[in-house]
Amino acid sequence: MPAQDPARYPTRRSARYHLRFQIHADADPAVVTADATALAKVCAETGVEEVVLLTAAEEAFPGHLTGPEEQSWLTATRLAREVLADAGLSVSLNPWVTVGHADRGRGGRLDRLGFAPMVSPDGEAATAQASFACPRWREWIVGHYGRFAELGFRVLWLEDDFRYHNHAPLRWGGGFEPLMLERFAERAGVAVGREELVAAVTAPGEPHPWRALLQQVWREAQLEVARAVATEVAQRSGGQARLGLMSSGLDVASVEGRDWRALFDALASGTGRAAHRPHFAPYSDAPGRELSRQLWSLELQRSLRPDFVESAPEIENWPHTAWSKSDTQTWSELAATQLAGSDAVLLNVHPMHGRRADRFPRVTDLLRRSRPGLDWLAERYDRGQPRLGVGIPFRQDAAAHVRLDARQAADPATALDALAVDPAPAADLLLRYGVPVTAAADAPVQAVFGQLVEALDDAEVSRLLRGGLLLDGVAAEALVRRGFGPLLGLEAVALVDRESDLEGAGPYAEEHLPGGEVLSVNMQPALARLGQLPDADVWTQIRTPDGQPWGAGRTAFRNSLGGRVVVLAATDATLLPYDDAGQRLVHGAVRFLEGDAPRLPLVSGGPYLMPYHIRAADGVLRLAIANGSADPARPVVDWPRNGAQHVDATLLLPLAEPRPTPITVDPQGPRAAEELPHRAWLVLEAAAPTE
Repeated sequence: MPAQDPARYPTRRSARYHLRFQIHADADPAVVTADATALAKVCAETGVEEVVLLTAAEEAFPGHLTGPEEQSWLTATRLAREVLADAGLSVSLNPWVTVGHADRGRGGRLDRLGFAPMVSPDGEAATAQASFACPRWREWIVGHYGRFAELGFRVLWLEDDFRYHNHAPLRWGGGFEPLMLERFAERAGVAVGREELVAAVTAPGEPHPWRALLQQVWREAQLEVARAVATEVAQRSGGQARLGLMSSGLDVASVEGRDWRALFDALASGTGRAAHRPHFAPYSDAPGRELSRQLWSLELQRSLRPDFVESAPEIENWPHTAWSKSDTQTWSELAATQLAGSDAVLLNVHPMHGRRADRFPRVTDLLRRSRPGLDWLAERYDRGQPRLGVGIPFRQDAAAHVRLDARQAADPATALDALAVDPAPAADLLLRYGVPVTAAADAPVQAVFGQLVEALDDAEVSRLLRGGLLLDGVAAEALVRRGFGPLLGLEAVALVDRESDLEGAGPYAEEHLPGGEVLSVNMQPALARLGQLPDADVWTQIRTPDGQPWGAGRTAFRNSLGGRVVVLAATDATLLPYDDAGQRLVHGAVRFLEGDAPRLPLVSGGPYLMPYHIRAADGVLRLAIANGSADPARPVVDWPRNGAQHVDATLLLPLAEPRPTPITVDPQGPRAAEELPHRAWLVLEAAAPTE
């Protein structure tokens, strides 16, 4: 990723709060002004720099705004913006719908407006959600955003319903409406019915060419709208306002065929600037181990964003009350945004129906008490710093390459879900076992799990095989099928479904280590039967309940390209149970794959101690460790070439002032002298070793 542009993103000295809040339209301007005044006071107390005003959100949503309804929100946001701007706040706007989130009883609205509805792969038509191909809806959204752009907002946000998937009650989502089928026919050169198209897109085996073609049609329709809205916003604001995108998961966006660079370019039409709100955290209470997915999500999205796009990840609770998520969890997620070098954090922590911000003193207290730790991190982390760890490749077009099996293809809606290629399971496995990860393509060790490998061409695979490469059984089977077996140390790989009728299909149950320890693979839906070459090392063995050998569980191999490969028989990393022996195996695999020059810090000392590793511009290596367990722990770090150096340590407890903390350092690395509580962060700082 390019370095930060200092003209656009000056070095942060403190965390930037952008507060997402809804001031309701009211017939009495005095009510709107009073609500805005109360909001400005809360912002002053908590250090909020910008307010993002919501319009017609959730409970206040009557359907796409037109006529007097739209005018009432124009009046309310104009009044609120003036009050907030007079208080020294920057103000942006978040209209709550684009195509529409979900029907939720708003039936008939599209008919009144003449919008063509979204249609699901099953043929169900929405009642309150429009098609991206509908010309009337396009005219509405361009005009709607243009009118609000004249009011002086900094960013106008496109809600995360700017997508094809996740439009309840439609199964999977939309994109199969007649207008979209007409667009597809123009591209394909032949008229195709919905059923025929869905069957082709979700056919088992080698992907049908129509899958990529439909994704192209969807992509072009979305880009046309983004470009038109961005251009209108730029023109009607005199170039002062930019367009922002709220987005969902990258894996399901791949099913839609989303091209992230093209979309960001379209959003920047007219200004050369855009904004992004990546979704990354759950809306309600979740186990601390979920921090692994949040850290990885921010890292991956950081790597995809061009330099002209500012980032404001969203912290949200739902159903929008302080009872939905603990302050401790919220703080730990806020800390993750600062580690990612985010330009701001978008706070959606008040009820959307709350109207007055001063009615929620607990939220005010949360934001005030969160600041010390967040400011400390903001001074030390920016988005241009290299993130260090095991690399996890991602391809935005991965869904176009997925090979479905007959069972997955049986139901069109679930088959579309199965096209989503998520690299998060590899990140979860590594982070939760104390191994840092990165989205950097040049990381010496890489991990490729699942069908992501189908999107890598032979040249990319060969490059990966010259370094260290960790594979699961699905990826190994695909590479052996493509002729890479001799470089993996495998002559054959067969994916054996747990419920298969084939002889010898099961019942595999246990993974045995040489020292007598046993791991469970009992929940794996399938295992890869690895036919290893004679010079490959077998680290573990799969056995049946009666102790009979079934096949290798993990193999390690040095190949003729100078690379090293470790293969897991497991096919679903999310269903592998975690334990101490599993951690030792994963740490051992990373050290083997690093070869003769180990560098990565590996963390142990308790369950779910998750590391985030960077190299700062001044040569300082920073290792932040979060405790994702409810139990306190004392982290131990195996940090080659850094263990005997001077290391500074800072403890960041939830909602507290950062403070130095003692550590001991031995030749292996630093050890915490005091316990790290639940969702707290320990930050270690050491000078990078001289080469």
